This record gives sequence, structure tokens and C-alpha cells, in this order.
Amino acid sequence: MKTSELIGTALKIAVAKADNRQIRKGLGGSIEVRGRTEDGDELPGHWDLWMNWNPATDWSQGGPIIEREKIELIDNCSNPAENWYWAAHIWHTKTIGYGSTALIAAMRCYVASKLGDEMDIPKELL
Repeated sequence: MKTSELIGTALKIAVAKADNRQIRKGLGGSIEVRGRTEDGDELPGHWDLWMNWNPATDWSQGGPIIEREKIELIDNCSNPAENWYWAAHIWHTKTIGYGSTALIAAMRCYVASKLGDEMDIPKELL
């Protein structure tokens, strides 16, 4: 899939892969990632803590990625033909992403900066 077209479950999976998260399919087809400490370290192996993963719609998950990666958000980047209104840019990697919301643009930008312009999404997770 093209990173610039990722949305929904595919975008959740891509962000988890870019962030080196352990992924599993949860109840109702949701995507879950294994929890981490506040410092971002993996939890001890005997801890079985998983959380629902929505970084492109939940600022408490996408926001820390934006801050950590220093992603710049630019609004009013309207392109009616492609239906996007936000741009996101990472200066040190010269990566840009677009989306209908700030979080979608930022997460597409983040994924592109880590994994490139195209990626494979495992069918069993979709």
C-alpha cells in the first residue's frame, strides 16, 4: 500500500510497525499494541498488558509521537481533488504527509519517515 493512502486499520498497523510495537488483533477486529512504560520501554515479559491502538484518531496516542518526532502540522492545505486539508512535515527527514485531519497527516508522515513510501500490511490483521 502507498503510505500516502493509508487510513483506518491499515494506518493503525503501519504506525505500530513504524513505532516498533507488538501488534495483535483484538475483540471486534480492533488493533491492539502491547503496553509500554512511561519511558517507552517494553514491559517485562510476564506482564500481559495490551491496549486499543488508535494513534490517527486519539491525541493521547498520536500526540506523543508528534512531539517526539518533531512533526510540524500545517492547516488549510486544501486540495479538493484529493480531499486533504492538513499537511505534516518532519524537517530532518524531509518527509511530508497529507490528510483530512491533523492526526492522519502526522501519522502518514511518521510512517513514511520510518518505513518509506510503500509498505506491506499483513492480511490477517486487516
